[in-house]
Amino acid sequence: MRASLSLSRIGARIAALMPGRSDVAEMRRDPRRDLLAGLTVAIVALPLALGFGVSSGLGAEAGLATAVVAGALAAVFGGSNLQVSGPTGAMTVVLVPIVAQYGPGGVLTVGLMAGVMLVVLAVLKAGKYMQYVPAPVVEGFTLGIACVIGLQQIPNALGVPKPEGDRVLVVTWHALQEFAKNPNWTAAAFALAVAAAMLIGARWRPTIPFSILAVIAATLVAQLAGLDAAQPIGDLPSGLPAPSIAFLDLGALGSLLAPAVAVAALAALESLLSASVADGMTVGQKHDPDRELFGQGLANIAAPLFGGVPATGAIARTAVNVRTGGSSRLASLVHAAVLALIVFAAAPLVSKIPLAALAGVLLATAVRMVEVGSLRAMAKATGSDALILVLTAVATLVLDLVYAVIIGIIAAGALALRAVAQQVRLDQVPLDRADHSVEEHELLAEHIVAYRIDGPLFFAGAHRFLLELAEVADVRVVILRMSRVTTIDATGALVLKDVVEKLNRRGIVVLTSGIRAGQRQVLESVGALALLRLEGREYASTPEAIKGARTCLERAGVMPPLPVQRSRPVDEEAEESVV
Repeated sequence: MRASLSLSRIGARIAALMPGRSDVAEMRRDPRRDLLAGLTVAIVALPLALGFGVSSGLGAEAGLATAVVAGALAAVFGGSNLQVSGPTGAMTVVLVPIVAQYGPGGVLTVGLMAGVMLVVLAVLKAGKYMQYVPAPVVEGFTLGIACVIGLQQIPNALGVPKPEGDRVLVVTWHALQEFAKNPNWTAAAFALAVAAAMLIGARWRPTIPFSILAVIAATLVAQLAGLDAAQPIGDLPSGLPAPSIAFLDLGALGSLLAPAVAVAALAALESLLSASVADGMTVGQKHDPDRELFGQGLANIAAPLFGGVPATGAIARTAVNVRTGGSSRLASLVHAAVLALIVFAAAPLVSKIPLAALAGVLLATAVRMVEVGSLRAMAKATGSDALILVLTAVATLVLDLVYAVIIGIIAAGALALRAVAQQVRLDQVPLDRADHSVEEHELLAEHIVAYRIDGPLFFAGAHRFLLELAEVADVRVVILRMSRVTTIDATGALVLKDVVEKLNRRGIVVLTSGIRAGQRQVLESVGALALLRLEGREYASTPEAIKGARTCLERAGVMPPLPVQRSRPVDEEAEESVV
């Protein structure tokens, strides 16, 4: 019964993630603009798909297959009307070491496993957690990816064979050494010319797709001049291969689990980040993060069947889509359809594109990924933000993209905890005169000290609180005013209990006031509340605690008994505001 109920819930959840009538209605709203936007995005995406396919190690055909298959499925099932998906530089960075260790079949298996993981994350409603990734981590991550993408292009840009290895810094160094021995100035000139045309053209006429124009020009020059040094992409199949799972090795699934988790994490992070960027560039558009994960999952399940690499939402192509007027999924579908047409009709022409020209496209893409203004603003915000940004960028360059994000989030969390811990304050406050005479008040103040605890009392700052409070001397009663404690955890409760026991052993009575109802459970669980209740040392308000302290002094013979017991209404909030 429970199993059938769970399956029905899963089915209902998957049904909720499916496309609806509103998606079709959006596609009918302004099809002409979407068709133009999709055509423009396809022109921009063609050299990128080819380049990222080559960089991944599976070849240009793998990049095209991903752009067509994953681009179409993510457009239909994704959670954004504006997202354009396909092979990306960030994913390429992750795939290079996987290809080196497990081969092309391992990459296809990893993509399939990652797709299943993304679907599971969508069913579990995990998309909302993207908002908890700090901005410095995202900026550092993007900067690191840009550096890695640029360095990955050095061998093709210099026209030298790609050295063995999966560490980009090592490969780049060996490529530079090889170029120094046998320089290929033709390839270097093609790469620099294409990159310069894209960067200068983007400033001069942002609406013109200079990437495809530069690639076409480089191809024509290489063919007409007969430049053998400009190595072309090579033969491409005229069409997509038939879907197949022949690459799947069930015995290798265990060893490929960790890479699959890395790919799934990166696909989720980059896709949701890209969708958020698209939302920010428009008015009235808001993506569904869980649907986006679902669409990317289906796209990554299907792409390997056609020989494609894992896909994500592509920030650059999505931005082009928005800027050229795309407003629905129709634009992304048109982009995939145009690329499919190119695969079927123009494969012989595409195969003649020089690898150095594609390297130039990706070099320019890496440069344009770096937002200098955002980096400068983040670096100037706080020292912690600057540290997180640099740490994430360096980890991305030296280690691994997923590890870099994890390291960045951990560092951000640690620094945030440190900042929150510094907010806890222990302030000595004067006693309220209440109904006491001047002489009596002075006598009370001589033997009683009151402290107000402000802020969170938790593991990150509790021990500093212990050190400060344990130094109390030359008093008989300590009153801890806790109405302003915002939160308390088990560590804070244990530290409070330890403080009470230490002061009690020195003959100092500890009283508390204003403990909130929501904090009683944690104090009770470690025995701190029982210790305070042992001799009636917990009070609802500070005036009541002062009366209890006076009673303690009377018992010790320090003060005479009160001649007349007066009563007055207690207003804790008013009393707090006076102090």
